[in-house]
Amino acid sequence: MNISGNTIFIPGATSGIGLALALALQAKGNEVIVGGRRAELLEQIAAEHPGIHTVAIDTTDPESIERAATTVIAEHPDLDVLITMAGIMRAEDWTTPEGFLASAEQTVTTNLLGSIRLIAAFIEHLRSRPAATIVTVSSGLAFTPLRITPSYNATKAAIHMLSESLRLQLAGTSVTVTELEPPSVATDLMPGQRESAFAMPLDEFIAEVVGLIEADPDAKEIQVERVKFLRYAEARGDYDQTVATLNQLDPHGA
Repeated sequence: MNISGNTIFIPGATSGIGLALALALQAKGNEVIVGGRRAELLEQIAAEHPGIHTVAIDTTDPESIERAATTVIAEHPDLDVLITMAGIMRAEDWTTPEGFLASAEQTVTTNLLGSIRLIAAFIEHLRSRPAATIVTVSSGLAFTPLRITPSYNATKAAIHMLSESLRLQLAGTSVTVTELEPPSVATDLMPGQRESAFAMPLDEFIAEVVGLIEADPDAKEIQVERVKFLRYAEARGDYDQTVATLNQLDPHGA
């Protein structure tokens, strides 16, 4: 993915990493479309950030995804980058079904099925472009688990393997697959995460991500330095120690 000259759709980008990345990519010379559920928030984003386009989408609803895809492709036929940003993260207690079942189902629907359905809605259009990119969003917790968020960990591990598999299937086509792997970032993804001393400041994370894309447009994985502690624990041979450290020090997965 080149750092500029793209038309980019980022569903689930009305706040946090998604919105910050959308603004940073717009500043680098891309046309950016932000997707979200709340009409009033989309209107506010469009008013506060001239040039940012918006579209209503609920990534838990297959029909909403199809409607949004039809709208985005019709209004932005040059679309060549899809960033599957939408995701939720919740603490769960798996000792009783009441402690996790509803949360787990919602997490799988949003984090995993949402990404699958988005790719399905856009893959034919992206394949028609001379060069296109699908950016998936996993997590450092795809590689080292946080005890309190089993479903989140599992869906992000699935996104990692989906990215690896999709890259193999699309080899030789015009579509590349890039996986963004955030650490804990100071957003409202989890209660208290924005104020966590262990969370990476949002502006620092976005700046490093943009720099990495600019330095290596062909990167398969976008990894800020902060996430490598989790990403490569098994390869380093200190996986058990990393798991213990993660779960002792940081409730948000930094």
